[in-house]
Amino acid sequence: MAGGTAYDLTGPADAPVLVLIHGLGLSRATWADVAPVLARDYRVLTYDLCGHGESALPEQIPSLTVLSDQLRDLMDALSIRRATLIGFSLGGMINRRFAMDHPDRCDALIILNSPHERSPEAQRLVEERAAATGAGGPAATITETLKRWFTPGFRESNTKTVDWVRETVLANHPDNYTRHRQVLASGVVELVRPAPPIPHPSLVMTCENDTGSTPAMSHGIAAEIPGAETIIVPRLQHLGLLEEPQLFLNPILRFLGRIHGKD
Repeated sequence: MAGGTAYDLTGPADAPVLVLIHGLGLSRATWADVAPVLARDYRVLTYDLCGHGESALPEQIPSLTVLSDQLRDLMDALSIRRATLIGFSLGGMINRRFAMDHPDRCDALIILNSPHERSPEAQRLVEERAAATGAGGPAATITETLKRWFTPGFRESNTKTVDWVRETVLANHPDNYTRHRQVLASGVVELVRPAPPIPHPSLVMTCENDTGSTPAMSHGIAAEIPGAETIIVPRLQHLGLLEEPQLFLNPILRFLGRIHGKD
């Protein structure tokens, strides 16, 4: 624990640092299948967002800046000067905000299944879902959420993973979850067409059937970051990272190899 933030730091002490940032309602355990593979060649930091997992509730109302500052403070506490930031969903918004706020602390970005500019109708729907969460806590929307996050076959055959996600989301403090969901709903506005553009080498990925972080959104993110690469993983939905982690690991490792000279 550092300043109220729970974390794990693994991998060779002298290797380039990767920071893995999970999504709304989850925890650093999201990376359980990914972090050990990355830690063979990199120093890997996973941590729990404010009020998620084992981290303390935030002292301020959550915003992308508050969450960016949480990461900056953790890196300072661990004497990490620079890192490559890998963010999933809300985490992919946080790493973009961090790159905009602290460009000298960031080597590269990997943005996974993260939302971007929405149509007016889609924005209305996201805001309505956030309001529904406020009325009933995470339990109010968890059934529909799991249907959006996992393919039907995976929900039937991998109940252990699906149950872990359900239990992790439901364990969240209701008010904290609602406020972070509101960040997910409204925070994209401050990330669209950043001026100046984010300058860091970037890989943007999502899944073909992710309805909340669509392929069009990933292409939109990449179009605003000079030289960014986009990969669309076929068939899967929002939590494809948990369904088939290898489909993410292979391109991530190739990208990291190019950035850090390990290919």
